Amino acid sequence: MEGMIKVSYTVMCKNDVYIELELKQLLENEKVLKAIKSEFAKGLRNIDVQSSTPVDILIKSHKTVFEFNASKNDFADLLELAEEDARKHKRLRKECEGVELVDIVTVD
Repeated sequence: MEGMIKVSYTVMCKNDVYIELELKQLLENEKVLKAIKSEFAKGLRNIDVQSSTPVDILIKSHKTVFEFNASKNDFADLLELAEEDARKHKRLRKECEGVELVDIVTVD
């Protein structure tokens, strides 16, 4: 195979966060409810905060996506090449030891 592919990846760290919860769960938390009321209903009493439709909320670590180009012949080794690219650019630190492939696109 001839040609190039563009590989996108992120660096994975030990303290990354990925939490899915419903808005209902968030509104059941007293501290969150108090903050909403003090911001949007300051000085008012007997206020209820409700959600009419189920809404999912995602709390996750912000990730920077890095890219590099590789030959189509190197497709089987893309994970290793991404790790090498991260080491070469000093993106792997003490708490960040792995990479996650995000996207692979063919480039002519």
